[in-house]
Amino acid sequence: MRRRLALLSCLFLAASANAEGFRERFVDPEDGQFDMSKYLLEHRGALVVPIVITEPAVGYGGGLALAWFSESIGDAARRAQETGGRLTPPNIYGLAAFGTENGTKGAAGGARMSFLDDSIRYRGAIADVSVNLDFYGEGGGLAPGIDKIGYNLKGFMTFQELTHRLGDTDQFFGARWLYTDLGTSLDIGTESDTGLTPRQFAKKSSGLGVTYVYDSRDNIFATKNGVQGSLDAMFYSPSIGSDTTFQAYRAHVFAYIPAGDQVVVGLRADYRMARGDVPFYQLPFIDMRGIPAARYQDENTVVLETEVRYYATPRWIVLGFAGAGRAWGRRASFDGTDTQSSAGVGFRYVVARRLGLAIGLDVARGPEKTAYYLQVGNSWR
Repeated sequence: MRRRLALLSCLFLAASANAEGFRERFVDPEDGQFDMSKYLLEHRGALVVPIVITEPAVGYGGGLALAWFSESIGDAARRAQETGGRLTPPNIYGLAAFGTENGTKGAAGGARMSFLDDSIRYRGAIADVSVNLDFYGEGGGLAPGIDKIGYNLKGFMTFQELTHRLGDTDQFFGARWLYTDLGTSLDIGTESDTGLTPRQFAKKSSGLGVTYVYDSRDNIFATKNGVQGSLDAMFYSPSIGSDTTFQAYRAHVFAYIPAGDQVVVGLRADYRMARGDVPFYQLPFIDMRGIPAARYQDENTVVLETEVRYYATPRWIVLGFAGAGRAWGRRASFDGTDTQSSAGVGFRYVVARRLGLAIGLDVARGPEKTAYYLQVGNSWR
């Protein structure tokens, strides 16, 4: 599910701040424009962050997150400069609650921490959710006369990951664990109408896996140059608490190439695969702007996408994007399935110039409808 965190907490502060204090914190002295660099660089402790959800599969919605920073980004940068060490981002801990117009709701807590001069990284989260989605069948195939079946996933999930930097490089290798305990209920029809086996409605999934990450991006918020990619493999088994045995894999590369001073070309290649008795809600799906989450699912998916950004001014960015994907496996071969494509345009405002952080809106047209996405930072994750 594609969720975007809109970093607009300054609006809460502006209501009580006087004009002089607001200008000092949120106006860039270089160009006189609204800017959050000073506030974000110097902020430590608690930060209230509104959540805005624009994923077509669950409808529009929102929520609230409370993040806590162990130190400010500015302090971390000064410490790295004084000690000659690597810039280690502050540890961040968070709590969040959200809901959408189709009844999807949940609460979550998580943390992102670094240790030993950023040579070890930890990411983890735990969530209690109730998610309403539509199932269109593996490869788009359901019982005759049924276009889609609405379903609800309700329960608990957790994700834990620990990675280690390989020497003094931009490469990381690590281990991860994903556990879900999700009950499934269908809005209409029976399990036989879905074309799935009883094992594909498994409630508990527990998987251990490995990940290799390469990240040479010049900026994690709005990359202008560099590559970020990973190879991930997860193995689920009853021996570690899973109801069924299956495997899930992903390989992806995001490349950002500058073309002159004002243009950046982004290229994305993303392949996902699952084998075994995979719960239907964990089947890979085409993940791309303009296509609702879980709309096209099967054992394999591949997505190719490009994005071209034009920096019209130091503050304003306009962009265009287009992509195509396929889902295949159980119902049809790669050559026997249709390509799903989407394209769109968008804009960004650089809300924190010194961090390169931009926020904006994308409008994408997919095979069936037009969708809108609030974006913070890079478009791909």
